[in-house]
Amino acid sequence: MSVLPKIAAFADDLIALRHDFHAHPEIGFEEVRTSEIVAKRLAEWGVEVHRGLGKTGVVGVLEGSGGSGKTIGLRADMDALPMDEQTNLPFSSKTPGKFHGCGHDGHTTMLLGAARYLSETRNFKGKVVFIFQPAEEGLGGACSMLADGLFEKFPCDEIYGMHNNPLAAPNKVGLRPGVAMAGATSFDIAIEGRGSHGAAPQHSKDAVLIAASLVQSLQSIVSRNVEPIQPAVLSVTQIHSGSAYNVIPEKAVLSGTIRYFDDGVKELIYTRIREICAGFAISYGVEVTPDLRPTFSVLRNDPALSEAYLEAAADIVGVENVSDQSALVPASEDFADMLNVVPGAYCTVGHAGGIPVHNPGFVLDDAILPVGASIYARIIERRLAV
Repeated sequence: MSVLPKIAAFADDLIALRHDFHAHPEIGFEEVRTSEIVAKRLAEWGVEVHRGLGKTGVVGVLEGSGGSGKTIGLRADMDALPMDEQTNLPFSSKTPGKFHGCGHDGHTTMLLGAARYLSETRNFKGKVVFIFQPAEEGLGGACSMLADGLFEKFPCDEIYGMHNNPLAAPNKVGLRPGVAMAGATSFDIAIEGRGSHGAAPQHSKDAVLIAASLVQSLQSIVSRNVEPIQPAVLSVTQIHSGSAYNVIPEKAVLSGTIRYFDDGVKELIYTRIREICAGFAISYGVEVTPDLRPTFSVLRNDPALSEAYLEAAADIVGVENVSDQSALVPASEDFADMLNVVPGAYCTVGHAGGIPVHNPGFVLDDAILPVGASIYARIIERRLAV
Protein backbone atom coordinates (compact mmCIF):
# COMPACT_ATOMS: atom_id res chain seq x y z
CA MET A 1 0.00 0.00 0.00
CA SER A 2 1.10 3.62 -0.58
CA VAL A 3 -0.58 6.93 0.22
CA LEU A 4 -4.28 6.31 0.68
CA PRO A 5 -5.99 6.99 -2.68
CA LYS A 6 -8.64 9.32 -1.29
CA ILE A 7 -5.92 11.40 0.38
CA ALA A 8 -3.80 11.38 -2.77
CA ALA A 9 -6.84 12.73 -4.64
CA PHE A 10 -6.99 15.86 -2.49
CA ALA A 11 -3.22 16.29 -1.98
CA ASP A 12 -3.29 19.57 -3.91
CA ASP A 13 -5.83 20.91 -1.42
CA LEU A 14 -3.49 20.00 1.42
CA ILE A 15 -0.60 21.79 -0.26
CA ALA A 16 -2.66 24.95 -0.75
CA LEU A 17 -3.81 24.82 2.87
CA ARG A 18 -0.29 24.37 4.18
CA HIS A 19 1.04 27.22 2.04
CA ASP A 20 -1.64 29.48 3.50
CA PHE A 21 -0.70 28.50 7.06
CA HIS A 22 2.96 29.06 6.17
CA ALA A 23 2.37 32.55 4.82
CA HIS A 24 0.47 33.56 7.97
CA PRO A 25 2.46 32.13 10.91
CA GLU A 26 1.29 32.68 14.47
CA ILE A 27 3.40 32.03 17.56
CA GLY A 28 2.31 30.31 20.75
CA PHE A 29 -1.14 31.18 22.14
CA GLU A 30 -1.64 33.62 19.24
CA GLU A 31 -2.91 31.01 16.75
CA VAL A 32 -6.23 32.81 16.26
CA ARG A 33 -6.35 32.72 12.46
CA THR A 34 -4.95 29.20 12.30
CA SER A 35 -7.43 27.81 14.82
CA GLU A 36 -10.28 29.56 13.03
CA ILE A 37 -9.37 27.83 9.76
CA VAL A 38 -8.94 24.48 11.51
CA ALA A 39 -12.33 24.75 13.22
CA LYS A 40 -14.06 25.86 10.01
CA ARG A 41 -12.64 22.96 7.99
CA LEU A 42 -13.53 20.38 10.65
CA ALA A 43 -17.08 21.69 10.85
CA GLU A 44 -17.43 21.57 7.05
CA TRP A 45 -16.51 17.89 7.17
CA GLY A 46 -19.07 17.07 9.85
CA VAL A 47 -16.61 16.84 12.72
CA GLU A 48 -17.86 18.02 16.12
CA VAL A 49 -15.76 21.06 17.03
CA HIS A 50 -14.71 22.35 20.45
CA ARG A 51 -12.62 25.49 20.91
CA GLY A 52 -10.84 27.34 23.68
CA LEU A 53 -8.86 24.53 25.29
CA GLY A 54 -5.40 25.87 25.96
CA LYS A 55 -6.62 29.31 24.83
CA THR A 56 -6.30 28.76 21.07
CA GLY A 57 -6.49 24.98 20.90
CA VAL A 58 -9.07 23.13 18.83
CA VAL A 59 -10.52 19.66 19.42
CA GLY A 60 -12.58 17.72 16.90
CA VAL A 61 -14.56 14.57 17.66
CA LEU A 62 -15.65 12.08 15.01
CA GLU A 63 -17.59 8.83 15.47
CA GLY A 64 -17.09 5.92 13.13
CA SER A 65 -19.82 3.98 11.35
CA GLY A 66 -18.89 0.70 12.99
CA GLY A 67 -20.53 1.27 16.35
CA SER A 68 -18.99 1.69 19.78
CA GLY A 69 -15.33 1.10 20.49
CA LYS A 70 -12.22 2.71 21.87
CA THR A 71 -11.35 6.38 21.53
CA ILE A 72 -8.05 7.36 19.96
CA GLY A 73 -6.48 10.80 19.97
CA LEU A 74 -4.42 12.24 17.11
CA ARG A 75 -2.44 15.38 17.89
CA ALA A 76 -0.70 18.09 15.86
CA ASP A 77 0.92 21.37 16.93
CA MET A 78 0.00 24.67 15.26
CA ASP A 79 2.48 27.35 16.40
CA ALA A 80 5.30 29.05 14.55
CA LEU A 81 8.66 30.29 15.82
CA PRO A 82 9.60 33.90 16.68
CA MET A 83 12.25 34.17 13.97
CA ASP A 84 12.67 35.54 10.45
CA GLU A 85 12.36 33.35 7.38
CA GLN A 86 15.13 33.24 4.75
CA THR A 87 13.75 30.71 2.25
CA ASN A 88 12.57 33.09 -0.51
CA LEU A 89 9.61 30.80 -1.11
CA PRO A 90 6.69 32.38 -3.02
CA PHE A 91 4.52 31.68 0.03
CA SER A 92 7.05 32.91 2.61
CA SER A 93 5.94 34.41 5.89
CA LYS A 94 4.13 37.70 5.51
CA THR A 95 4.80 38.53 9.16
CA PRO A 96 8.31 39.76 10.05
CA GLY A 97 9.82 37.90 12.98
CA LYS A 98 7.49 34.90 12.70
CA PHE A 99 8.22 31.75 10.69
CA HIS A 100 7.02 28.15 10.52
CA GLY A 101 10.62 27.04 10.97
CA CYS A 102 9.72 23.74 12.62
CA GLY A 103 7.09 22.57 10.16
CA HIS A 104 4.05 22.83 12.43
CA ASP A 105 2.12 24.20 9.44
CA GLY A 106 2.70 20.81 7.89
CA HIS A 107 1.71 18.92 11.03
CA THR A 108 -1.57 20.84 11.24
CA THR A 109 -2.25 20.18 7.56
CA MET A 110 -1.52 16.46 7.85
CA LEU A 111 -3.95 16.07 10.73
CA LEU A 112 -6.58 18.01 8.81
CA GLY A 113 -6.00 15.65 5.89
CA ALA A 114 -6.60 12.66 8.13
CA ALA A 115 -9.73 14.30 9.54
CA ARG A 116 -11.12 14.92 6.05
CA TYR A 117 -10.43 11.34 4.97
CA LEU A 118 -11.89 9.76 8.11
CA SER A 119 -14.96 11.99 7.93
CA GLU A 120 -15.57 10.79 4.37
CA THR A 121 -15.00 7.10 5.06
CA ARG A 122 -15.90 6.63 8.74
CA ASN A 123 -14.69 3.07 8.31
CA PHE A 124 -13.91 2.50 11.96
CA LYS A 125 -15.67 1.79 15.23
CA GLY A 126 -15.39 4.10 18.21
CA LYS A 127 -14.25 7.71 18.20
CA VAL A 128 -11.34 9.80 17.01
CA VAL A 129 -10.34 12.93 18.87
CA PHE A 130 -8.37 15.37 16.70
CA ILE A 131 -6.21 17.56 18.95
CA PHE A 132 -4.81 20.75 17.43
CA GLN A 133 -2.45 22.07 20.08
CA PRO A 134 -1.12 25.61 20.45
CA ALA A 135 2.20 26.77 21.84
CA GLU A 136 4.43 23.71 21.58
CA GLU A 137 7.60 25.79 21.29
CA GLY A 138 8.44 26.06 24.97
CA LEU A 139 5.29 27.83 26.13
CA GLY A 140 3.47 24.83 27.59
CA GLY A 141 0.61 24.42 25.16
CA ALA A 142 0.09 20.75 26.02
CA CYS A 143 -0.01 21.50 29.75
CA SER A 144 -2.44 24.34 29.08
CA MET A 145 -4.83 22.01 27.25
CA LEU A 146 -4.48 19.43 30.01
CA ALA A 147 -5.20 22.08 32.65
CA ASP A 148 -8.39 22.95 30.74
CA GLY A 149 -9.53 19.34 31.10
CA LEU A 150 -8.58 17.90 27.71
CA PHE A 151 -8.75 14.25 28.69
CA GLU A 152 -11.53 14.71 31.23
CA LYS A 153 -13.74 16.20 28.52
CA PHE A 154 -12.44 13.94 25.75
CA PRO A 155 -11.15 10.70 27.32
CA CYS A 156 -8.77 8.79 25.06
CA ASP A 157 -7.53 5.21 25.31
CA GLU A 158 -4.51 5.90 23.11
CA ILE A 159 -2.89 8.94 21.49
CA TYR A 160 -0.49 9.43 18.58
CA GLY A 161 1.60 12.30 17.26
CA MET A 162 4.30 12.87 14.65
CA HIS A 163 6.99 15.31 13.56
CA ASN A 164 8.66 15.94 10.23
CA ASN A 165 12.36 15.10 9.93
CA PRO A 166 14.31 16.88 7.16
CA LEU A 167 17.48 14.99 8.11
CA ALA A 168 16.02 11.55 7.34
CA ALA A 169 15.42 10.08 3.90
CA PRO A 170 11.99 10.80 2.45
CA ASN A 171 9.24 8.54 3.82
CA LYS A 172 11.49 6.99 6.45
CA VAL A 173 9.42 6.62 9.63
CA GLY A 174 11.25 6.21 12.90
CA LEU A 175 10.56 6.04 16.59
CA ARG A 176 12.11 4.68 19.76
CA PRO A 177 9.99 2.61 22.15
CA GLY A 178 10.30 3.68 25.78
CA VAL A 179 12.29 6.79 26.61
CA ALA A 180 12.76 8.65 23.34
CA MET A 181 13.20 12.41 23.87
CA ALA A 182 14.71 14.48 26.65
CA GLY A 183 12.96 16.39 29.37
CA ALA A 184 14.03 20.02 29.63
CA THR A 185 14.37 22.69 32.27
CA SER A 186 15.12 26.36 31.67
CA PHE A 187 17.02 28.19 34.37
CA ASP A 188 18.02 31.69 35.42
CA ILE A 189 20.50 32.39 38.18
CA ALA A 190 20.51 35.94 39.59
CA ILE A 191 23.66 37.24 41.27
CA GLU A 192 23.41 40.38 43.39
CA GLY A 193 26.74 41.72 44.60
CA ARG A 194 28.01 45.27 45.01
CA GLY A 195 29.02 47.61 42.24
CA SER A 196 31.94 50.03 42.13
CA HIS A 197 34.11 52.10 39.83
CA GLY A 198 36.04 49.94 37.39
CA ALA A 199 39.29 51.41 38.74
CA ALA A 200 38.41 50.53 42.34
CA PRO A 201 37.46 46.86 42.32
CA GLN A 202 38.36 46.51 46.01
CA HIS A 203 35.06 48.21 46.83
CA SER A 204 33.02 45.76 44.80
CA LYS A 205 31.60 42.30 45.07
CA ASP A 206 32.06 41.72 41.38
CA ALA A 207 29.02 40.04 39.87
CA VAL A 208 30.84 39.44 36.57
CA LEU A 209 33.74 37.61 38.25
CA ILE A 210 31.29 35.54 40.29
CA ALA A 211 29.23 34.71 37.20
CA ALA A 212 32.32 33.56 35.31
CA SER A 213 33.37 31.28 38.16
CA LEU A 214 29.84 29.98 38.57
CA VAL A 215 29.64 28.96 34.91
CA GLN A 216 32.72 26.79 35.36
CA SER A 217 31.35 25.18 38.49
CA LEU A 218 28.01 24.43 36.87
CA GLN A 219 29.81 22.62 34.07
CA SER A 220 31.19 20.14 36.61
CA ILE A 221 27.73 18.82 37.53
CA VAL A 222 27.19 16.51 34.55
CA SER A 223 30.84 15.43 34.34
CA ARG A 224 31.36 14.82 38.08
CA ASN A 225 27.95 14.14 39.63
CA VAL A 226 25.86 12.35 37.01
CA GLU A 227 26.67 8.71 36.25
CA PRO A 228 28.54 8.44 32.92
CA ILE A 229 25.95 6.01 31.55
CA GLN A 230 23.15 8.56 32.12
CA PRO A 231 22.98 11.13 29.28
CA ALA A 232 22.46 14.73 30.41
CA VAL A 233 23.32 18.22 29.21
CA LEU A 234 23.67 21.48 31.13
CA SER A 235 24.38 24.50 28.96
CA VAL A 236 24.73 28.11 30.07
CA THR A 237 23.51 30.00 27.04
CA GLN A 238 23.27 33.60 28.28
CA ILE A 239 25.21 35.95 30.57
CA HIS A 240 23.75 39.41 31.17
CA SER A 241 25.54 42.09 33.18
CA GLY A 242 26.87 45.59 33.06
CA SER A 243 26.20 48.73 31.05
CA ALA A 244 29.46 50.75 31.01
CA TYR A 245 33.19 50.26 30.45
CA ASN A 246 34.18 51.76 33.78
CA VAL A 247 31.53 50.35 36.10
CA ILE A 248 31.79 46.99 37.85
CA PRO A 249 28.14 45.88 37.87
CA GLU A 250 26.39 44.78 41.03
CA LYS A 251 24.11 42.31 39.22
CA ALA A 252 24.48 39.49 36.74
CA VAL A 253 22.12 36.84 35.41
CA LEU A 254 23.05 33.46 33.96
CA SER A 255 20.51 31.58 31.85
CA GLY A 256 20.50 28.21 30.19
CA THR A 257 18.96 24.82 29.65
CA ILE A 258 19.17 21.36 31.21
CA ARG A 259 18.31 18.17 29.30
CA TYR A 260 17.88 14.69 30.80
CA PHE A 261 16.24 11.34 30.12
CA ASP A 262 15.65 10.34 33.74
CA ASP A 263 13.73 12.23 36.41
CA GLY A 264 16.21 11.13 39.07
CA VAL A 265 19.01 12.75 37.07
CA LYS A 266 16.92 15.90 36.80
CA GLU A 267 16.51 16.07 40.58
CA LEU A 268 20.23 15.44 41.12
CA ILE A 269 21.12 18.33 38.79
CA TYR A 270 18.59 20.58 40.53
CA THR A 271 20.08 19.74 43.92
CA ARG A 272 23.64 20.40 42.80
CA ILE A 273 22.71 23.75 41.20
CA ARG A 274 21.08 24.88 44.43
CA GLU A 275 24.03 23.67 46.53
CA ILE A 276 26.62 25.34 44.30
CA CYS A 277 24.67 28.62 44.29
CA ALA A 278 24.37 28.53 48.08
CA GLY A 279 28.10 27.90 48.36
CA PHE A 280 28.96 30.82 46.07
CA ALA A 281 26.66 33.09 48.07
CA ILE A 282 28.56 32.26 51.26
CA SER A 283 32.01 32.37 49.66
CA TYR A 284 31.55 35.77 48.04
CA GLY A 285 29.12 37.33 50.51
CA VAL A 286 26.47 37.94 47.86
CA GLU A 287 23.00 36.73 46.95
CA VAL A 288 22.80 33.95 44.35
CA THR A 289 19.25 32.90 43.52
CA PRO A 290 18.52 30.02 41.11
CA ASP A 291 15.17 29.78 39.33
CA LEU A 292 14.61 26.33 37.79
CA ARG A 293 11.58 25.95 35.50
CA PRO A 294 10.78 22.55 34.01
CA THR A 295 9.40 23.13 30.51
CA PHE A 296 9.21 19.64 28.97
CA SER A 297 8.72 16.16 30.39
CA VAL A 298 10.75 13.17 29.24
CA LEU A 299 8.91 11.67 26.25
CA ARG A 300 8.16 7.98 26.67
CA ASN A 301 6.61 5.88 23.91
CA ASP A 302 4.47 2.93 24.93
CA PRO A 303 6.29 -0.16 23.51
CA ALA A 304 3.18 -2.02 22.33
CA LEU A 305 1.60 1.08 20.79
CA SER A 306 4.93 1.99 19.17
CA GLU A 307 4.84 -1.35 17.38
CA ALA A 308 1.24 -0.75 16.31
CA TYR A 309 2.14 2.72 15.01
CA LEU A 310 5.01 1.38 12.92
CA GLU A 311 2.78 -1.35 11.50
CA ALA A 312 0.32 1.32 10.40
CA ALA A 313 3.14 3.40 8.91
CA ALA A 314 4.49 0.35 7.08
CA ASP A 315 1.15 0.03 5.29
CA ILE A 316 1.85 3.47 3.80
CA VAL A 317 5.62 3.68 3.28
CA GLY A 318 6.58 -0.02 3.23
CA VAL A 319 8.05 -2.18 5.97
CA GLU A 320 11.56 -1.44 4.69
CA ASN A 321 11.06 2.23 5.54
CA VAL A 322 10.07 1.93 9.20
CA SER A 323 12.37 1.49 12.17
CA ASP A 324 12.12 1.27 15.94
CA GLN A 325 15.83 2.01 16.34
CA SER A 326 15.76 5.80 16.40
CA ALA A 327 18.47 7.31 18.59
CA LEU A 328 17.73 9.13 21.83
CA VAL A 329 16.96 12.75 21.01
CA PRO A 330 18.23 15.46 23.42
CA ALA A 331 15.67 17.89 22.00
CA SER A 332 12.30 18.05 23.74
CA GLU A 333 8.64 17.88 22.76
CA ASP A 334 5.65 18.76 24.93
CA PHE A 335 3.54 15.93 23.49
CA ALA A 336 5.36 14.14 26.31
CA ASP A 337 2.94 15.77 28.75
CA MET A 338 0.00 14.16 26.97
CA LEU A 339 1.80 10.80 26.92
CA ASN A 340 2.17 11.08 30.70
CA VAL A 341 -1.63 10.91 30.90
CA VAL A 342 -2.61 8.68 27.97
CA PRO A 343 -0.42 5.89 26.51
CA GLY A 344 0.65 6.35 22.93
CA ALA A 345 3.54 6.92 20.57
CA TYR A 346 5.34 9.66 18.67
CA CYS A 347 7.16 9.11 15.38
CA THR A 348 9.15 11.12 12.86
CA VAL A 349 8.62 11.13 9.09
CA GLY A 350 11.52 11.95 6.80
CA HIS A 351 11.30 14.33 3.85
CA ALA A 352 13.53 15.99 1.27
CA GLY A 353 15.35 19.17 2.20
CA GLY A 354 18.36 18.59 4.41
CA ILE A 355 18.20 21.90 6.28
CA PRO A 356 17.38 21.31 9.96
CA VAL A 357 14.34 22.70 11.72
CA HIS A 358 14.74 26.00 13.60
CA ASN A 359 17.03 27.21 10.81
CA PRO A 360 15.86 30.33 8.88
CA GLY A 361 16.33 28.40 5.63
CA PHE A 362 14.29 25.35 6.65
CA VAL A 363 11.85 24.16 3.97
CA LEU A 364 9.20 21.50 4.52
CA ASP A 365 8.76 19.25 1.50
CA ASP A 366 5.08 19.26 0.50
CA ALA A 367 5.35 15.60 -0.51
CA ILE A 368 5.23 14.67 3.18
CA LEU A 369 1.67 15.98 3.58
CA PRO A 370 -0.33 13.05 2.12
CA VAL A 371 2.12 10.60 3.70
CA GLY A 372 1.62 11.94 7.21
CA ALA A 373 -2.14 12.24 6.72
CA SER A 374 -2.28 8.63 5.53
CA ILE A 375 -0.30 7.34 8.52
CA TYR A 376 -2.63 9.16 10.90
CA ALA A 377 -5.65 7.71 9.13
CA ARG A 378 -4.19 4.22 8.93
CA ILE A 379 -3.52 3.94 12.66
CA ILE A 380 -7.22 4.65 13.18
CA GLU A 381 -8.31 2.05 10.63
CA ARG A 382 -6.06 -0.54 12.24
CA ARG A 383 -6.70 0.19 15.92
CA LEU A 384 -10.43 0.80 15.48
CA ALA A 385 -11.00 -1.84 12.82
CA VAL A 386 -14.62 -2.68 12.05
